Amino acid sequence: MERISARLIEKCDRSEMREKLQNLYMQFETEFETLNARSRPRKERIKNVVIAGLGGSAIGGDLLRTYLSDECPVPVLVNRNYTLPEFVDDTTLVLISSYSGNTEETLSAYQNAIQKKAKICCVTSGGEVMNIAKSFGHYTLKVPEGFPPRTAVGFMFSAMLRIFTEFGFTTDKSDAIKETSAYLKETSARYADFKDENNLALELARKSIGKMPIIYTSDDFTSAVGTRWKGQICENAKTLAYSNILPELNHNELVGWKLNENLLKRLHVIFLHDRDDHPRTALRMKVTNLVIKKYAKNISHVESEGNSLLTRIFSLVLLGDWTSYYLALMSNIDPTPVKVIDQIKQELANFK
Repeated sequence: MERISARLIEKCDRSEMREKLQNLYMQFETEFETLNARSRPRKERIKNVVIAGLGGSAIGGDLLRTYLSDECPVPVLVNRNYTLPEFVDDTTLVLISSYSGNTEETLSAYQNAIQKKAKICCVTSGGEVMNIAKSFGHYTLKVPEGFPPRTAVGFMFSAMLRIFTEFGFTTDKSDAIKETSAYLKETSARYADFKDENNLALELARKSIGKMPIIYTSDDFTSAVGTRWKGQICENAKTLAYSNILPELNHNELVGWKLNENLLKRLHVIFLHDRDDHPRTALRMKVTNLVIKKYAKNISHVESEGNSLLTRIFSLVLLGDWTSYYLALMSNIDPTPVKVIDQIKQELANFK
């Protein structure tokens, strides 16, 4: 395990992932360029919302869906496929979420939405999504370009939140956004201090070296955060990770904590907690901890921080991002490149 130092950061972090993590707060303060403003669909006949996206462009939709689950008056589905569900029609708002604007699955879903005569809005930095939106006159929020999609989660989330607010699916969140931005700025500065022995991101990364991180959350407001942690650890640290939710895992997965004892010892289980977790689910987490501690040598518990729900959600997102960053450096790996994803895209391009 490499010891974190300025020299190691300079050696490994060639695309300056550290700077992007430190500046995540700025993404909540960004004003987005609006295209085709007059063509924003009317909200009167919208019965459901489908967010079409993949990877770093989809996780913002998942975070938004869980964040607004207690107040959004219409069902919200995040669609990660080439086609849209059969129920999509002219009473559906399809929100096309593609940071690059060139994700092939999302472009296919976009065409499917047009065929189904759905109401359409777009969030993108450009690419073919922007070209189609201009051609059809679809309402679009343009986010800043030049970021790896997974580091633009603040842009994508904030833009989609603005659209939901404009449609009246949620109340104004200006105060929560200000609190979240301030929290991210202050806390990122703390996580960036690799000499601080109380740096929680460093501690979690050290516990995860040579192990497979398992992220457990409630199925309330933090389930999407677990998905984010898994994706960030896989992409940044190039380490396989896994996430699941309670209470569901108590009805199946927990039974699997029995055999393969040597394998179980090489897991690092991280429970993510929030004060608004259902009381019975919070109790289930305690009981689940008692069961698995017989097998797992490394178990960590993390509490969300902040007053507003938005801040608490992104407090956990930020911690996961920094943990994955330090885990990459400790393994002597540049966190930014995702060569295998580029390889998959190239292979698929050869079959067009």
